[in-house]
Amino acid sequence: MFTITAARPLNLADATLEIERLQRLAVDLTKLRDGCGPTEADLAEAPFLASWSRELRPAFCLAGHVVGHPRLTKAGQLIVTSDLWVLNEEEGWARTISRWYRLGQRASDTPAS
Repeated sequence: MFTITAARPLNLADATLEIERLQRLAVDLTKLRDGCGPTEADLAEAPFLASWSRELRPAFCLAGHVVGHPRLTKAGQLIVTSDLWVLNEEEGWARTISRWYRLGQRASDTPAS
């Protein structure tokens, strides 16, 4: 996740590395979709993981009341977004793995009813 502020602009080297990592993932997912699994060479170069288990770890996301979502059409519905990748509070926007969001007031800044 990248947090962008006036005092801390986007680090271009870090962004480039993350873009390349995501592009490699997209290529591999496209191959899987098209019926091609990993090659013998892919697996020969892959690290070996012993005594493994599937686990759950937290990832940053946003929660809030949404308006104008393309799939969640109930205005004001409370949602939790997909993983948060970029947050720019100063300019009022965020990018999750799925889409852009425009940001209103932060929950901690919202006056109590």
